[in-house]
Amino acid sequence: MGRLAALSLASAFALLNIDSTLAADASAGTFTLTQRCEAFQSFKNKTNPGDRSVQPGQTLRIVEVNRERYQWVRVDLGGKDLRWISADCGQVQGLEISEVGTKACRLPDQYDSHVLAVTWQPGFCEHDKGGPTKPECQAMKEGELKVDHFTLHGLWPNKQACGIDYGKCAGPELDLSEATVEYIRPWMPNFNYGTQFGNHEWKKHGVCQTALADDEYFRLAVDLVKSFNDSSAGEYVRGNAGGEMSKAQFYSKLAADFGNEAVRNNVQLICSGDYLKEVRVALPKDFQGERSLKGAIGQAFLSSRGSDRNECRDDRIRIEASGRGV
Repeated sequence: MGRLAALSLASAFALLNIDSTLAADASAGTFTLTQRCEAFQSFKNKTNPGDRSVQPGQTLRIVEVNRERYQWVRVDLGGKDLRWISADCGQVQGLEISEVGTKACRLPDQYDSHVLAVTWQPGFCEHDKGGPTKPECQAMKEGELKVDHFTLHGLWPNKQACGIDYGKCAGPELDLSEATVEYIRPWMPNFNYGTQFGNHEWKKHGVCQTALADDEYFRLAVDLVKSFNDSSAGEYVRGNAGGEMSKAQFYSKLAADFGNEAVRNNVQLICSGDYLKEVRVALPKDFQGERSLKGAIGQAFLSSRGSDRNECRDDRIRIEASGRGV
């Protein structure tokens, strides 16, 4: 990982909340408002820091649209504040879509940060709408598999300008060695039943970095998950399986692990209802092959927290136990 160049993490979580299925950069175009509308940082999550709105008669520069047949336009409100406005709120004039800008979100090695997504498997399986379809979740429910530790969702290279669309770069097919599959299987339990999820993560995210081949990429990601799992914050979650934990207590333990209160901004707890299902950790572009989260983050602490509509809101968070349905 030493070949990756260092870069600021100021917007590592914010980019996860920029919505676009096939976002297209606009090389020209303006948007004239015909009605008052909210200006969202994320139209999917309906996040609007500062309660920003636009007013009839305003004409704003278009930065991008959410797709070529757009329903949302992203405009510049000034001061580097880019917001999404519903296309129904006004009239688009002189729009020119930059094909190069769209393709840039699928070019490898253009990322400026990473996010490590760590799953609390029992919470995901029991409370996420996609859980019941997963073979590992079915096995857990039937008592054939027990997962009482954190698991790997993915290690995602990200590019701020692309939002959630940085991915699906051209690259080699997944071809893991049997030794690597054995190494990661306990930490990515879908590998007990096939390679579908691993293929998805590699094709969508892994190929967008070329510093690591697939074996090393997945081993590194698993080592980072292990590091979180064994931290006092991770142990606190695991120790409360079948009950509940305090979000404030979790972040207190996290700060103690890192020796710095600022790490709170790098870590988001994601819930399904009252139940924890995922932990997302913002990492810098270059973490020099570090195998521990503390080493990977170093001093690259975010200056402010991002927002996610699924972030756990209450202090009391319920922690599902493996095999609840048995």
